Amino acid sequence: MQLSPAQLQPILDEIAARARATEDKGRVADYIPELAGVDPDQFAVAVAMPGKPILIAGDAHKPFSIQSVSKVFTLALALGKVGDQLWQRVGREPSGQAFDSVVLLEQEKGRPRNPFINAGAIVTTDTILDGSTPRETLGALLRFIRAAANDDNIHYNESVAQSEIATGHRNFALAHYLLSHGNLANAPELTLGTYFHQCAIEMTCAQLANAGLFLVGGPEAPRMVSDDRIRRINALMMTCGHYDGSGDYAYRVGLPGKSGVGGGILTIVPGIASVAVWSPGLNRYGNSKLGTEAMQMLAENTGWSVFL
Repeated sequence: MQLSPAQLQPILDEIAARARATEDKGRVADYIPELAGVDPDQFAVAVAMPGKPILIAGDAHKPFSIQSVSKVFTLALALGKVGDQLWQRVGREPSGQAFDSVVLLEQEKGRPRNPFINAGAIVTTDTILDGSTPRETLGALLRFIRAAANDDNIHYNESVAQSEIATGHRNFALAHYLLSHGNLANAPELTLGTYFHQCAIEMTCAQLANAGLFLVGGPEAPRMVSDDRIRRINALMMTCGHYDGSGDYAYRVGLPGKSGVGGGILTIVPGIASVAVWSPGLNRYGNSKLGTEAMQMLAENTGWSVFL
């Protein structure tokens, strides 16, 4: 359903008001020291529609760590670099396991289940790093995201990256296990240094919503990847974008989305809008608790769903 900005704004304001009034806001990602101190009372939502002014409510201009939402952009770059050869190294199936599961990677002999769990994202990052330095790769990624958002004021948070490097022992284990199966082209410290910096990109909800417009499709949306690739990335966001909570998100929201433990969620309404929500408190799956609830409210109030 196509709604006008005048129809959408009151819905966003009501969602933000309800989010702020909710007592149980979830738990922040305290296993990353730089994220442990983030105020869980913050909430933001932004809706970007091709060719229209962005709509916001709440703390939509407050930067936050996008974490695993960045995997959408690295996947787009990896597919642009090697195309379908990527699927020889990583699968396309839902994991049904926690995002940092070592057991799953062991069961599947070093081929990650999909590009959005940590092991799969490490392979994707390794793909775009191959043949380049980490600095060159991170520069290319930042240029892609800035172009998608039409905003040069997007940067890496070095403190968050160093915090993740110092505490990312499980990710180092995943990288070494990938290497033991010949599924890592670069040294683990190079790939992981790139990966941790990728996750440490800071954006506002408004910037993130704008950056997702290239996945919306339609004549007025930015043309950064092919229509075929838009469909493929959205499909993976629907089935795998929320880890072992992907089925729950699909059931409650009915739209492709990608979450991050910084509390952000990027959701695509194909042909209509790109939506970003942010609330730092997480649910048991590691996805934003209030962000998920907000997206369910938005879907119910707008009728937006891929299943209608």
